[in-house]
Amino acid sequence: MAKGLMVTYALWAMGGPVGLHHLYLGRDSHALLWMITFGGFGVGWARDFFRIPAYVSEANNNNLAETEGGQHSRRRTHNAVPPSPSPARFAGQVCVGIYFGTVALIGLNSLNFFYLLVLPLSVGAGVHLVSSVGSQTSDLQKTLTTCLITSPIFYGSNVSPLPISLAAAITANQHRRFKMAEPPGPLCLRLYRLSLALLAFSAPMGYCIFHNTTATLYYISDCVASVLEMFWFLPWLRGVFEYLLLLPYRLFSVVTGGIGYSEEAWRKVMEILLNEYTEKERLALKVLSLSEEATPEDITLRYRELVKIWHPDHNPHQPVEAQQMFIKIQDAYEILHRRRRPRHKR
Repeated sequence: MAKGLMVTYALWAMGGPVGLHHLYLGRDSHALLWMITFGGFGVGWARDFFRIPAYVSEANNNNLAETEGGQHSRRRTHNAVPPSPSPARFAGQVCVGIYFGTVALIGLNSLNFFYLLVLPLSVGAGVHLVSSVGSQTSDLQKTLTTCLITSPIFYGSNVSPLPISLAAAITANQHRRFKMAEPPGPLCLRLYRLSLALLAFSAPMGYCIFHNTTATLYYISDCVASVLEMFWFLPWLRGVFEYLLLLPYRLFSVVTGGIGYSEEAWRKVMEILLNEYTEKERLALKVLSLSEEATPEDITLRYRELVKIWHPDHNPHQPVEAQQMFIKIQDAYEILHRRRRPRHKR
């Protein structure tokens, strides 16, 4: 069935940031990308306004080819000359790779072999998602292999998603090709697949934020600060990058008519969030026998007192109990210390 230009524009206006117009055109990879990044961080959604006629034409041509050409059409598309390189696609691959990597750093960094396996696979998935937008795709295996090789070089760094994304994007562009033209399939099946992909992306982040809001905010702040500090020698570039990071929030404020754009209100919300203890931190305070009003100095002083009391060398008559308590005290202090650690200078 032919796709209508006006219908596509209407869907772009009503639900463009979550990819409704791409879903209508059968561009499921593009729709998923928009759902995860809220319209390509707002920039891609705005760019779509000028690209929609080409998208509609491409969708109608594919439908016509499927009707008339059948298997021959799919074979011809697959064996075509590789598409021309696109700076916009390359930039998108790097940005989404960093985005996926940062989400993994926030939600999954406690897993074993995180920097050796989880982080590179997350970055590679983001880069390949952009590579698969529209009629193009790339070699997933080579992209992931590049990520796995690059990740150990930057082991333990908050900015590791950046070099991994760059390496993966270069590899993906070297192996770009056209997709085999296939019919989109039933809508219910497509929505089911998109739901599973969204759940896989959002579940770790949602769990982390729900159970440890303060630590998550701190980690996001640290990641952003680390990236911004890379541009210390070019203040104007740092300013541009910082503006782009805040662009989704600014666009949301414009769409909602300025609701929530008050700087004072935003500071108040952040103050409430950062001062709210998580359940894990409350348990840590209980272990150290401290109240929520305890200062950093109180926490350190109490920690030193309890360490002296429960050190295994000072408790030869109950070594097992002392060892267990000693570990609990150290863990509790570490949890509270991460909350109170000094912030990066801006």
